Amino acid sequence: MPLTMREQAYRIYLDFIETAENKRRWNIFNDVPWDKLDTGRATDEVGECVEIFCTEELYVPDYSSQGLDLSRSMFGTAWFLTYWAFEESRHGLVFREYLTRSGLRSPAQFEALETGTFSKQWQLPFQTARQMACYAALQEGATFAAYNLQRNKARDAGDEVLEAIFLYVGRDEAAHAGFYRAMLQLELSNDGEETLADLAYVLSNFKMPGDGLIPNYRRRLASSGAGISPRVFLARVVWPLLTALEISREEMKSALKKRAITRAA
Repeated sequence: MPLTMREQAYRIYLDFIETAENKRRWNIFNDVPWDKLDTGRATDEVGECVEIFCTEELYVPDYSSQGLDLSRSMFGTAWFLTYWAFEESRHGLVFREYLTRSGLRSPAQFEALETGTFSKQWQLPFQTARQMACYAALQEGATFAAYNLQRNKARDAGDEVLEAIFLYVGRDEAAHAGFYRAMLQLELSNDGEETLADLAYVLSNFKMPGDGLIPNYRRRLASSGAGISPRVFLARVVWPLLTALEISREEMKSALKKRAITRAA
């Protein structure tokens, strides 16, 4: 008897959590070499970069609660979101610890940051679970690309603390992207045409969670070096995702064209 979508999603989650528990577990307090923190390397540009990442993580309650509303009927995806929220909250905590331990941000500055952040609420950019799976596969991939870039910068600068931080958080983001990639493969096998249409729709309307929430988001990404370029997004996120899903560029272009015609109509 063929497995149901619910059972297949559960197995994808089970594979994810087994790897997470056995291979990806890390400790903020013991695995990051805080004793090697050199405040002389803590520049304003680095502070701005890490603050942007930290601020996006402060919206984890919004991301997870609204995502759970969409996925509560499917155990695998719902429980993945609870685990995902824990890992993302850990990212926010390690960024905050870096900013405060390095002296780049004071407790009063963080109080003001949290007040400003929580005065706004993140809303789902798309309205179905499948569309949000498309969005998450792209967003987690983009976040991994950004963190990997920062890890390389830290390594080149000899900053062992930031290099370790971005190694751990980047590894988590790659795993999150892998979960959603597996979910999209499942969706494609169940309804290929509609899944491709959703992916085209999401791709044509994609933006990062902080865009529209964090003041001067795009300008700050550019000035701090925290962001990735559209070219990097295509080369390291979009095309690898399509390759993994065995979707040709021609299929995606056709789907995007159909979506544009539908929107125009």
